[in-house]
Amino acid sequence: MTVPKESEKRVFKPTFSDKPASAPGQEKTGESVSVPEKARGSLDSVLAQAERAYAAYTEAQKEVARAYKDDETQVEQIFKDAERRANENYEDTVAQALKVKNEALEQAQSAFAHAQELANTTFETRIQQTSLARKTAIDQAWGERTKKVEEAWKMYSRITG
Repeated sequence: MTVPKESEKRVFKPTFSDKPASAPGQEKTGESVSVPEKARGSLDSVLAQAERAYAAYTEAQKEVARAYKDDETQVEQIFKDAERRANENYEDTVAQALKVKNEALEQAQSAFAHAQELANTTFETRIQQTSLARKTAIDQAWGERTKKVEEAWKMYSRITG
């Protein structure tokens, strides 16, 4: 319901005259109706009461409109506060998640570097061990070869000689 503007308000103001009223069905258009003084006072009183009631009604409408506007403002503020809190929670959660992610990446990089170092050390150790084993095996093989060749020459020398 809309509240009428001051310029839109209509106030009924009957016109009273001291002339006698015509009989029913014989009213003349454009002429004032004659009302006795006592009735006029009573009508004026009723009219004044009606005007006061209308003024109270329009004031009540204004108060209702103000109450709705206040309620709308409060509800809007509540939703803005809820939105602000939701945004803050979101930002806090994203920041915490990013921190956890970065810490996990650092740990993973550290673990990878350690694993890489361990793998390199293990590789070098095994290469050294294998190289030593190879050298030992080759030296033994050459030793055996040399020994066999000398034995063969000794036998040949004994036979030929």
